[in-house]
Amino acid sequence: MVLLAGCKVIPKVEPGPPPAPKPTEGALPTDTDRHRVALLVPLSGTNSEVGQSIANAATMALLDTNAENLRITTYDTATGADSAAARALSDGNKLILGPLLSEDVMPVLARARPAGVPLIAFSNDTSVAANDVFVMGVSPEQSIVRSIEFAKTLGSKKVAILVPNGDYGARAESSLRYALTQSGLTLAGRETYDRGNTSIVSAAKRLREKGGFDTLLIAEGPRLSIQAAGAVRPANATSPLLLGTELWGGDASVANSAALRGAMFSTISDGRFGQFSESYRTRFGTTPHRIATLGYDSVLLTLRIARDWKPGKAFPLAKMRDSGGFLGLDGPFRFRTDGVVERSMEVRRVAKGKIDVVSAAPDRFED
Repeated sequence: MVLLAGCKVIPKVEPGPPPAPKPTEGALPTDTDRHRVALLVPLSGTNSEVGQSIANAATMALLDTNAENLRITTYDTATGADSAAARALSDGNKLILGPLLSEDVMPVLARARPAGVPLIAFSNDTSVAANDVFVMGVSPEQSIVRSIEFAKTLGSKKVAILVPNGDYGARAESSLRYALTQSGLTLAGRETYDRGNTSIVSAAKRLREKGGFDTLLIAEGPRLSIQAAGAVRPANATSPLLLGTELWGGDASVANSAALRGAMFSTISDGRFGQFSESYRTRFGTTPHRIATLGYDSVLLTLRIARDWKPGKAFPLAKMRDSGGFLGLDGPFRFRTDGVVERSMEVRRVAKGKIDVVSAAPDRFED
């Protein structure tokens, strides 16, 4: 990447609730040789730091590639996803990058779909994917499938799951059942719990008492996973094999936990993130959120497709489904016909004070 030190540039923000999608006063100037692309992220409120990090990363991608054929304008979804989408459409944008939150997808889509404008969403909720909604976030589904495939090579046969009640838990369990069917392994136990209290420990103890499994998937973030692991096996024990999800990625407490020693999880590679993070800090003076790379890669993806996209015309959806995929900061990725991203993932093992990569992410798609 070209490093342009000291350029503290952020995308233009268009705040405030807009009127219905029609030409507005102060609208963006007419472009005849640039694509208009909207970036919809929260720039105020609870998720503002994440949203600003994504917006900054999008600007970095424009600077690093010297892109002159894109006009990217940022709209704050924290003031209302519906109004942000309405303003973006009235300004003539033909593609929407975002939103970040899955609950914002439907309000944005209700505006964008009638206008024939697709979304490249930053959510990891695959349930919101559609023919015109492409989900870029790192999903638990693919993380679990990758981990189960690798666990089988280590001799795993009977797998149990510790899963929270709610949407994430349902998605994780569904993914595990699919992975077990594909790999020929057996579901040997299941316990659920409510997040936000110590019930995960009770659920873990119930699983331990029942036994009958050699591998346990804990579909939870680091803090509660550490509690559960301590209830399932003694510190430094190697059996049962513990598996986590993408939620474990980037959290220092995982490497420092004796209870998780030897546990494994799958996620995207950090191979390019270090250089990106250094460049980001140089430009903006802060550390980027880990998913800021989605903003960067979504711009690279748009630039790639812009080769066959005439300014002012509808976005060429078919180009999004290139079977060969695309290469971004987070490695190779491509979109399935249902709009869900398929990513190349590596398998990591928790060691003493560090995380080791035990199975590298493939550098290309073979099929």
